[in-house]
Amino acid sequence: MEKNVSQDIQKENEEYILKIENVNKKYKITNKSYFQALYSINVTFKKGELVSIIGESGSGKSTLMNLIGGLDSDFEGNIIACGKNLNTLSDKELDKYRKDNVGFVFQSFNLISHLSILDNVTLALTLSNISEKEKVRRATEMLKLVGLSSQIKKKPTQLSGGQKQRVAIARALINNPDIIIADEPTGALDTTTTLQILKILKEIADSGKLVIMVTHSEKVAAISSRVVEISDGRITSDHPNKNYDKNKLNLSEEEIEFLKSNTNEIDEEYSKDDNIIEEKSPKKTRKLKQNLSYLSAIRLSFHNMWASKIKNFLMAFGVAIGIGSLLLMLCFSSGITDYISNTMENYSNPKIATIKSRSEGNSLNTFTEEDIATLTNEINNYLAENNSDFEVDENENLYYGFEVITMTANLTATISYDLNDDGDITQDEYLNITYLYTTPPYYNEDNLWEDGEMSTADGGIMVSPAIVEFFGDIYSIGKTVTLTINVNTDISSGTQTPSSRQSPIVLYEPITAIVDTSVMSMFPVVYIDYKHLAAEYSRLTGGETLSPTTLYIRTPDSETTDLINKYIATRNDLTGSIEESLAGMFNEMMDTIGTSLIIISMISLVVSAIMILVVMYMSVTERTKEIGVLKSIGARKKDIKRIFTSESFLVGLLSGICGLIFGGILYLIVYLVLINLIGIAPLSFKWYYIFIALGVSTVISILSGLWPASKAARLDPVEALRRE
Repeated sequence: MEKNVSQDIQKENEEYILKIENVNKKYKITNKSYFQALYSINVTFKKGELVSIIGESGSGKSTLMNLIGGLDSDFEGNIIACGKNLNTLSDKELDKYRKDNVGFVFQSFNLISHLSILDNVTLALTLSNISEKEKVRRATEMLKLVGLSSQIKKKPTQLSGGQKQRVAIARALINNPDIIIADEPTGALDTTTTLQILKILKEIADSGKLVIMVTHSEKVAAISSRVVEISDGRITSDHPNKNYDKNKLNLSEEEIEFLKSNTNEIDEEYSKDDNIIEEKSPKKTRKLKQNLSYLSAIRLSFHNMWASKIKNFLMAFGVAIGIGSLLLMLCFSSGITDYISNTMENYSNPKIATIKSRSEGNSLNTFTEEDIATLTNEINNYLAENNSDFEVDENENLYYGFEVITMTANLTATISYDLNDDGDITQDEYLNITYLYTTPPYYNEDNLWEDGEMSTADGGIMVSPAIVEFFGDIYSIGKTVTLTINVNTDISSGTQTPSSRQSPIVLYEPITAIVDTSVMSMFPVVYIDYKHLAAEYSRLTGGETLSPTTLYIRTPDSETTDLINKYIATRNDLTGSIEESLAGMFNEMMDTIGTSLIIISMISLVVSAIMILVVMYMSVTERTKEIGVLKSIGARKKDIKRIFTSESFLVGLLSGICGLIFGGILYLIVYLVLINLIGIAPLSFKWYYIFIALGVSTVISILSGLWPASKAARLDPVEALRRE
C-alpha cells in the first residue's frame, strides 16, 4: 500500500484523529531472521475517547503505542495521526509531532530526578523555547489542576507514587497535545492513588482529547469508553464499553465511596469545572514552532551539572591543572622574552638605526665613502617605496662608529697602567680588551654607572664596570692609562688587505667615567669617542682616514627605525647592533624553549580532554533514560546534542576559571621562590592570557564532548526508555 494517503481519503476520515491501516512491525534478530510483533493492524480512534488496550506481556500493545507516539518509525503500513501520515515523516517532523500532538504518561513516571517538579513539567516548553515567565505560569497552572501547586519546588524523590504520576500527567498535558498515551499508568500505584489517576485521565478524555491506556488491569479497562484487546500482535477484539458514562467513573458504589473519602488532596484544588487543558490558539501554535535555544540549553545543562556538582568540579579541577601549567609556561616564556628585550632596550634607542658590515671569521669590514653613499641611496629608495617621508642625510642624521670584538677581528687592544709612573710597564700589567666601542650618539650622562664625564672629541676613555670590578682602583676614574691598538688589516680604506704598518697605535688617555652602556659591559670594554679616535688615528698614521665599521641613523620615530631594520634584514652583508643580534638570538632561543614548554603543558591538556570524553560518555550512559524522556516529549537530535554540548561548554568555562585561580597560585609560588633564590623573577602575565585560558579550556571541553553528545543524539528513544 502506498504511504501517501489521498486527499479524498483524508476528507472521508476527518472525524478520526487517529487511523491505523494495515500496520506490520518486524524486529530484526539476525541478518536473515526477523520477529514480527504486529500483524495487519487496522483500527481508528476519535477525539474524546478513553481507550484501553489490553493484552498479555509480549502481545504487542507497547509496540503499537510506540508506533502511535512516533517513537518508532520503522514499520509497514500507514498511521495517520492529526492529519499526518507518520510513515512519511522525516525525523525532524516526527520530533515535532511528538512535541505538539502527543503526550506520554509512563508506568515508571520517568521524571528527571535532579530537576524540580516545576522544571520537569516545563521541560517540554523549554524545548519549544517558550519564555521563562510563560513557562512558569503555564506549568504552575497545570500542577494546580492536578493538585500539586504546593509541591512545585520539590524533587521527584520527595513525592509519593501518585504524586509522581500526576506530575507525569501534567508534563504530558503542558503542550496541549491531541493524543495522550498512558502506558500502564496505574501499574505501580496503590488502590487509592489508582482511582485518583483514573479520575484525572477520564476528565482529560471528557475534555475532548484522545486518551489511550495500555494496561493489564480489568478494572482500568472497565472505566474506559472502549476496549481493544490484542494478542500475539493481532487485534482480537475491539468493542465499546456499554456501561461507560461520560459523567461518572464506571465503579461500584463501594469504590465510589472509597474514592470520595480519599481524594481530598486533589479536590481541594482540582474540580470538574476546571478546564484541564486550554484550546490551542494561533499565537501558541506560532510559539510551538520554535525550538530549543542555546540559552535554554545552557540553563538546562546548568541544572544537570549542579545535580552532579562534585563530579563536575573534580573534572574541571583536572582540566584546571593543565590550564594552570599552560598559563605558567606562557608567563615564563613572555617574562624571559620581556626581560631580554628590556635589557637590550637599556643599551639602545628606538630612534636610532644601527648598521654594521657583517664580518666573517677574523675579518674586519669597514665602510668606504662609496659604500656609504650607495647604502644611503638604497635606504632612501626603500623608505620611499614604503611611503616614508624620512631621508638619510650624511650631514644631518648619519653618524659613524667603530666597534670591534677584538677576539674575532684582525685587531687587538690592551690597556695598561704604569704603577710606578716611570714608563716601565710589565706584561703582567696589561689588560686585554674584549670590546673596543666608540660611544654611540644616543649615550648621555644617564648611562654613567657612577660619577664622571662622558668622553668627547677632546679626549678620554670610559671603561665598563667589569674592569673596575676585576682590577679595583688601578683602573678608576681620573687614572691615565695606555690604550694600545694592534691593527693587522687596513682600516682606512675598508679593504681586507694586510696593513703595511708595523707599529701599533698607542694612546694615553684618562679614564673619565665608568659606564654600563652595552650588553657587553660584563666583559672588559673600552669606550672612546669616534671623532677623537679618528683624529688620533690620522695623527699617528700620517694622515690616514679611519673608516667606520658602524653607521648610526637618527630617525624621527621607532616606526622608521623598524622600517630601516627591515631593509637591513634583506641584506646578507649587513647586520644591526650587537644588542639587536643578541636579542634576536635570545628571542629565537626563548621561542623554541617556550614552545617546548607549552607543548609539554599541552600533554596534560590532552589527558584532561580524554578525561572529559570518558566522563561525558559515562554521563550519557547514566542518563540514557533521561534522553529517552526528552525524545518522547519532542526533543530533536539537535536538541539532545545541544544540551550535552552546552554541558561541555560549562565544564570548559568552569575549568578555565579554576585554571586561572590555580595558575595564579602557581605564579605567586614560583615568583617568591625565584626572587629569594636569584633575586629576579622573569615572569610576565598578559591580560589576554585570561581569554587564552578560558578559550583553550572551553574548546578542549567542547571538542571532547562532541562524540558523547552525538552518541546521545543517536540513541533510539524506545531502547532508551527501557534502560534501567
